[in-house]
Order: sequence, then C-alpha cells, then structure tokens
Amino acid sequence: MPAIDFLLASLGLHPVDVEGFAVTTGPGSFTGLRIGLSTVQGLALASDRRCLGVSALDVLAARSAGLAPAIVAMVDAYRGEVYGALYDGAGRPAGAGAVERPEALLARAPEGAAFVGDGVLRYRELILYRRPSALFPPRSLYLAGTLARMAAPRLGRGEGVPPAQLRPLYLREPDIRRPAS
Repeated sequence: MPAIDFLLASLGLHPVDVEGFAVTTGPGSFTGLRIGLSTVQGLALASDRRCLGVSALDVLAARSAGLAPAIVAMVDAYRGEVYGALYDGAGRPAGAGAVERPEALLARAPEGAAFVGDGVLRYRELILYRRPSALFPPRSLYLAGTLARMAAPRLGRGEGVPPAQLRPLYLREPDIRRPAS
C-alpha cells in the first residue's frame, strides 16, 4: 500500500482519479495471487471501479510480442511441472494455458520460438536440447507496465467486472486432503 500511495503522489493523483484496476490472476503462487487479488478488490470496492483480471501467461507473452514468430510462456509450477501456454508472434493465445511437464510443452513449441517466464531459468538446458533455435528475450521481474498497456483499452471499452467477481486462475487442482482417520 505504501508503494501505491507513493506512485499516486508522485503522479499528482488521488485514489479517486484511478478509473479501473487490473491484476494478473495467475497462474502463480496461491498466497501471491490472493494478496494481489484482494488488494485490487479492496481498492476497486472502495472507489466503486471495475476490475480486469489477466492471465500472467498472457502478460508474459505480450511483453515479448514481435520478437519471434511464436512465444512460449512458462512459469515454474514446481514438482517438475510448468504453467505454460503457446502464443503467436503478436502475443495472441494459440491455445489454453495448462500445468504440465516441460517436455510436453516443448513438444508443441515451434522452432524459433521465444521462451519467457521464470520456468525458462529452471529448464533452459532442456529447452535448448529440444529447441536449439530457441530465443530468450531479456527477462524482467516487472510486468505491471505491460499489464497496464493491455488493460487500459479493455477497461476503456467497459470490459472488466465488479470487484466481487474477480477470480484467480488456478491451473492445478488443489492438493489439500482431509487427514486420514
């Protein structure tokens, strides 16, 4: 919240000047998603503004649009898996995101694709073994600017939902189990 306050103050804006809110909905860590979503929901509820949820994979792909004929977004899902999706060179989805073994995602990835996301760090050797012509655009930990550029026109067209309707994108089934009796 202090960072949000600092940003608004440095731009000479007040919270009521914000016309809409955007947030990545996942995939990602359970706790991180919940914190981000609840923060945006609280701000949007207090200011009576709409929210737009965007897949983190879509934002990763959009950030690298135009760098290659295809983009493969992959986020480390641990357990030997990635959250991944394929995109065309413009960053448009070429299918739905999924949680899967990196080998399965690479089997569908075209030659010459750009690979983005933190899953690239963990599986870079495997990517190069399976796709020697893979490209690796510079990595950024900050996706907020790309998210804002994606969300502004959509919110301007009236897209988005009331804060209470914003939902996380979980690609993996919950693994919480009842204790054995």
